[in-house]
Parts: sequence; structure tokens; C-alpha cells
Amino acid sequence: MSVIVAKWTIDEYHRMIEAGILSDRQVELLQGEIVEMSPESEPHAYSSDEAGEYLAKLLGERASIREAKPITLPNNSEPEPDIAIVQRLGREYRQHHPSPENIFWLIEYANSSLEKDLGIKTKIYAQAGILEYWVVNLKKQNLIIFREILNGEYTSQQTLTVGTIQPLAFPDINVAVEKIINN
Repeated sequence: MSVIVAKWTIDEYHRMIEAGILSDRQVELLQGEIVEMSPESEPHAYSSDEAGEYLAKLLGERASIREAKPITLPNNSEPEPDIAIVQRLGREYRQHHPSPENIFWLIEYANSSLEKDLGIKTKIYAQAGILEYWVVNLKKQNLIIFREILNGEYTSQQTLTVGTIQPLAFPDINVAVEKIINN
């Protein structure tokens, strides 16, 4: 006996949210499936908050830092990355969440969600054309950087614990790895 999974569109997902059906659940839409989000541990909340503040100061007016807010992707996905570095579009975001053309790069902090963040989310982000995706492994205290998309997959993966990294969108900016990991 095979299991048939109901797939949801972004519009259907938004109607569920507006109707209050999902109001008591921490969920996100991944490839048409409504997926429970892991609760944030203290290290997760601390690290992502500190990194968000650091990036906001570092990038200034060049980008907006959106923390734990939805982004809308074409593959029936509306994930809520821990940090999305996006174009500064101001009030335009009252009408829509950032989409791939508005996104410079994404950062996820992973402890219990590591498998999801390195698996399904890596595929979703690459297929959507997100040029750069960073995952902070809170257990190992390292930063995994995904870049270079080919056939809907990232072909470059680099793991760092120290040093600096230049985001593809801002090659003149040096991001301190330690400030992103916040160990």
C-alpha cells in the first residue's frame, strides 16, 4: 500500500494561515509539504540573534537582515530561514515576502534540524537559484558554505571554523566566521 501525501500550493498555505488553521503551530512549507519547525534552543536563538546584529552593522544600508521570516520560492516552498540577507525594498515587502531575485544569501542555524538544513533545504535553495547558503552546525561549531549551482544543486561546499568569508553579493565585505558561529 502506497501513501499519498497531499501537496499544498503557496496560495493554499496562505489561506490556511489567514484562516488561523496553523496559528498554534510552528511550520513552514517545503516543496508543497507543511513541515514542523524545530524549537529554538538557547544557543540557536543567541547565535542567530548576534549574527543578525553583526551583519546589520556590517552591511548597513546595502541590505536588510530578516530573521526567522518567510521567503517565497517557486517550488511551492515558503521556508523561514534563521537569517535572510535581502534587498532593501521597504514597503514592497508588505505585498510579498522576498523571492529569489531579492535574496543575497541565507543562513540557517542547526542543532536538531541539521539533517533538514543540510538535506531538503539545500536542495530547495539551490533549485530556487539562491546563489549562497550558509549552515551553522551548532554541535560542531562550524560554518558550512554552499555555492556554485549546477543542475539545481550546489557544487561547492566549504567548512570553516575561523577566518573571514566574502559573500558573493558583497565581495568587498569580510565577514568574520567567528561572529557568525558565535561560540
